[in-house]
Order: sequence, then C-alpha cells, then structure tokens
Amino acid sequence: MRTLYTLIMHSLAIQVCICDSRSSCECRYFISVVWVVVLQCFMNSILQCLSNTHSLRDYCLHNSHRRDLNNNSRTNTALMEEFAKLIQTMWTSCSSEAISPSEFKTQIQRYAPRFVGYNQQDAQEFLRFLLDGLHNEVNRVTVRPRGTVEDFDHLPDEEKGKKMWSKYLEREDSKIVDLFVGQLKSTLTCSHCGFCSTVFDPFWDLSLPIAKKGYGEVSLMDCMRLFTKEDVLDGDEKPTCYRCKARRRCTKKFTIQKFPKILVLHLKRFSEARRTSKLSTFVNFPMKDLDLREFASENFNAVYNLYAVSNHSGTTMGGHYTAYCRNPNSGEWYTFNDSRVTPMSSSQVRSSDAYVLFYELASSSRM
Repeated sequence: MRTLYTLIMHSLAIQVCICDSRSSCECRYFISVVWVVVLQCFMNSILQCLSNTHSLRDYCLHNSHRRDLNNNSRTNTALMEEFAKLIQTMWTSCSSEAISPSEFKTQIQRYAPRFVGYNQQDAQEFLRFLLDGLHNEVNRVTVRPRGTVEDFDHLPDEEKGKKMWSKYLEREDSKIVDLFVGQLKSTLTCSHCGFCSTVFDPFWDLSLPIAKKGYGEVSLMDCMRLFTKEDVLDGDEKPTCYRCKARRRCTKKFTIQKFPKILVLHLKRFSEARRTSKLSTFVNFPMKDLDLREFASENFNAVYNLYAVSNHSGTTMGGHYTAYCRNPNSGEWYTFNDSRVTPMSSSQVRSSDAYVLFYELASSSRM
C-alpha cells in the first residue's frame, strides 16, 4: 500500500513522494507543492495545474525547451529556464531537499511587475501572463514579418480561417501555442441586407459568463451556450455594414473554428470591477467526455477530459486558491492546498469554488 510522505521543512517548499520507500525510490512521478511563504496561493494553484499538464510537463522533463531557447536570439530566457527547472525538480528529484521557487518568482516579477510583493491577485490573470511570458521566450519565430494587409474575404470561411491561422503562426509559433491556443470565429450579420462578415481571432482561454437560472443546476454547457449565443447590436452599438455602407442593426455570434489541445475555461465569478462581488453558483462540469461539437464552426473533434481545476474559496476581499489535479501517470486525483497535498476522490472535484478548468482533448488524453 502506498504511503504519502509529507516533508515539512524549514525552507521554501515541500515535496511529496508517492512511492513505497524512500531508500529504494525509482518513482519518476512526484507530487510537489510550492510553499506559500514564497509563492502566493494563486501562483501555487496555477503552477500545480500546469505541472500536471502532461505535454507541457514532458516538454520540460525532456529538455525540449532548450532547443527552442537556443534557436532564438532573445537575450532573456530566464523565465522559461526557471519554470522548466521547477517542473523538473517537482517530477524527478528523489532527494529530501525542498524546492526553492524564489528564482522563478524573481523572473515572473521581472516579466510582469504587477506580481511584485505578496498581495493576493487573480489566478486566471497570472496564468495569462505566465503563458505569454513562456511563449515569448520559446517562440520559434526569431524575426517577425512586417505587417501586411491581405484580403481573404472572398474565400470560403473554412479556408479564410486557415489563412488567418497561418498568418498568426508566422508571428507566434511555440510549444505553448501548440498546446493552449485555439481560434474563435465571430460572425456579424446585417439585419437590413443579410450580409455576413467573419473575423477569426486566436484565444488562450475562454472566459465564460455564468448562466442564471431560477431553478435547477447550472451546467458548463449552459455557460458555453451563453458565451456563444447570438447577441443583437443596436443603438450606439450598431456597426457599419460593409454592403450597406451605413450603420445597421446586426447580430453577432461566436463559434470555435479551431480547438486547442488544452482548453482552459475561466468561470467569470467576479464582477468586472473585480472587488465588488463574487458569484458562488455551483456549475456542474463533466469530468470526462465534454462534447463541444455544437459550438464548432466546422465538423471537428471537440471532446475533452478534465485534468485540473484552480479553485477560489472565500470572498473578493479575503479569498484563497487551491488546486485539484489528476496525476497524468497514475490517473489519481490530489488536492493541493498551500503546504498540504492529499489524495482525493474524483467525486469531490466538482464544487462551487471551481474557477479555472483545464481540459485535454480526448484524442491525446490518458484516462
């Protein structure tokens, strides 16, 4: 029977091994948690979710990131280097030495000064800054082409979407993009003449409004349908119709043109002002087989499996972040709560504290 060893040390972190014996440890998967003394809980929660992102973990463990670092001409690549070191230590060290993430924190503060200090901040915003920083340092594009205006409006939507995606990759192409970036299609339809225009944009995550119901539970699909529902643009919001050459009442609708391998769904629990109110609505989300094909622009594979959740408990004035993660090797779920890591049942993963959901495309999932 496995024993959970928790090494609480006078240092910056703890590490937990899930093999039977320290003395004969050949286990290459550890459960590691960075201590809150150095990293605030919002950072720790996101790092645990990323550490259990199988493809990103292997990218660091196999030192594949070094090839991308060596192939670019950027002088500062310390954020990716420190992130990779942190992941490697989490997953490969059998020693009882604690993990020290202080250098990682130094580099994320250099890249995003808003995270200097120990104030509590938003986990989803931290995730965006971190992924953006990692991407910039391992971007395979060393010289971005000059911006040119090309007209793809005469093309069918599917071909136009592919052209726009290729244009994006000419400037932004990395392992981070390979995993996390998808493409949204926005369709604008003139109510007067029926003319349709389409715009394709990359996305790193989807921020979903939480549906309101007078009865019954709210599901993740309800939130997705609210995000993609057709909106009417009228009054001051009326856009100019390309065909009418005048401002017209229009409808706008989102669909997903390209699904990413890792889909990050952000539940919008906080008001836009961020400090005024929080929605504690329980959103029921599937652990397996999240089928998003009804939101696809084309007939694409869009079935996902959950592997991590960043949770926020408390209020806007005094909250706390934790993480629930499925170990990509064993398939078992664990709770990461500051310096505590404990096994958990998959039935406990759904809660009203769920804030950022991490899904993996089923074709690449290991369930």
